[in-house]
Amino acid sequence: MQPGPPGPGGCFNRLFRRLRVDTIVLLVACCAFLPLVFSPPHLMDDVDAVQAQIARNMLASGDWVTARLNGIAYLEKSPLIYWIMAGSYKIFGVHDWSARLPLALINIALCWVTARFALWAFGRCAGIYSGVILATCVGIFLFTRILIPDAALTLTITLALWSMLRLLDAEEPRPGRWLLVLYVSLGCGLLLKGLVAAVFPVFIGGIYLAIARPMSLWEIVRRLRPFAGLAIVLVIAAPWHILATLRNPPYFDWTMHSSPGEYHGFFWFYFLNEHLFRFLNMRYPRDYNTVPRLWFWLLHFVWLFPWSLTLPLAFRQSYRTNDRAGRTRLLGLVWVLFILFFFTLSTTQEYYSLPIYPALAMLLGSQLAERERYPRWARMALGSVLALCLAAIAFLLVYTAKLPTPGDISAALTQNPDLYTLSLGHMSDLTLQAFAYLRLPLIVAGCALLIGVVSLMRAQRTGRVVAGLAVMMLIFLQAARQALITFDPYLSSYQLAEALEKAPPGELIEGDAYYAFSATFFYANRPALFWNGRSANLEYGSYAPGAKKVFIDDAQLKGLWLSPQRMYALVYGTDMPHMKVLLDQHFSVVAKSGGNYLLANR
Repeated sequence: MQPGPPGPGGCFNRLFRRLRVDTIVLLVACCAFLPLVFSPPHLMDDVDAVQAQIARNMLASGDWVTARLNGIAYLEKSPLIYWIMAGSYKIFGVHDWSARLPLALINIALCWVTARFALWAFGRCAGIYSGVILATCVGIFLFTRILIPDAALTLTITLALWSMLRLLDAEEPRPGRWLLVLYVSLGCGLLLKGLVAAVFPVFIGGIYLAIARPMSLWEIVRRLRPFAGLAIVLVIAAPWHILATLRNPPYFDWTMHSSPGEYHGFFWFYFLNEHLFRFLNMRYPRDYNTVPRLWFWLLHFVWLFPWSLTLPLAFRQSYRTNDRAGRTRLLGLVWVLFILFFFTLSTTQEYYSLPIYPALAMLLGSQLAERERYPRWARMALGSVLALCLAAIAFLLVYTAKLPTPGDISAALTQNPDLYTLSLGHMSDLTLQAFAYLRLPLIVAGCALLIGVVSLMRAQRTGRVVAGLAVMMLIFLQAARQALITFDPYLSSYQLAEALEKAPPGELIEGDAYYAFSATFFYANRPALFWNGRSANLEYGSYAPGAKKVFIDDAQLKGLWLSPQRMYALVYGTDMPHMKVLLDQHFSVVAKSGGNYLLANR
């Protein structure tokens, strides 16, 4: 069965009719994601630089099983994303851009696979729309600007579910190829994000099959060949899990709680603490936060912007399973609802729902492909929102026109550390004065919004509106990148690393947990002692037998600081009053950036 014909409105215009779906989607995705590879902005403190440093440590040590930071075992994450980044380092050298390049390519591949999935199910226009929607929505940019494996996980889930549909399609000419894609995707997913990578496709597929009943159970088993598939998955995923368990004993500890000072090995931490206990909000240490459930659902209208205003229409389509399009829509609906309800019952971060975005993009793409004209009410509503945002930008530019901008942007921000365990927690630090530092990003964003408003006013055909909104978002994303450059001193300790590299050799002490100044550790590539920092992600590994003794208290800090050895300390600005009392002001400031300090004892 060939893909369906284009919708009544045709594609973007005569030029785009001559281009392949692949060309259009890859061009848009490359424009969206490849600029994010380059620095600045530099790698951010917290998980961004942590992931990059783990990959570097694996490459340097040759230990591809146990991730380590500062010599401490880091047992909570699967390793495939580290292996991919380490491979990039091996080819291009260790740089922040070579750490980011694999994720950018994964994002591009995700948009392309989504477009091809929609092309197969709905036709050419739906393929283009789906890929463009996914590449240009706000959420994909926000949740893939840091080095986390969730985009790669989303890619494996999308491939697995598409493979299942193709294997159940009576007209599929290459079932062997898609059988391999299905189970290789599941195996790679397990090495990217753990058990959830198999739970999602298996349960989504199972619920879909229970509703659709496309054929007899025996025929489903014959086509999907689950036992052969399980063997493929185990060959890919089992070796690392077995080696990690053997190298980090005790092997099988079933303790149902943990507390400071206790160590139960890799198996307990990875399978029980990181999977089961995190789902039940019992994980120790509790170094994370959770988004309120109502906001978790409603914020998807923000993450899918500017396409979200047509989202209600995406669900008002046929889900009858008598054709390929209906079956794909039904799968997409189950896909979205299962993941949302799963995280409604669990602890939740904003980006946890990233795996639903290919399904949402395809539902929207298939709906828009059937319309000659973009819905008038949606154009009016979106145009009003964009106009209001444009007016807000104009107000901010006028309001901040004469405001001084001394130092970097940290001077104009507030501090809300209780919210930093949320992925967008730093957004709460913004003040009106801070926008004085963001004039260039605001101007670029304003130009983007103006293009969007004009497109919505002048265009009515669906293809032209989609093209205009895509151009708007590609420009808007560059404004967002420019804003991140402005925030660089606040979000990254890169400048402190530069100062440390230029200073005479000495031992490094860091105030707080490793994550606090992880960019310094990446760019300077040196170990440290941690002052009152036995918390968060390195706490559990620090209790392992033979773990390096890298955590110190006030008395030990004072003793080291007053010793003849040259010492440096990375500290938050909020720790300076305590440092002045503890060290009787026996220090000099080597560098200051983002409100934080690099101090020296001589």
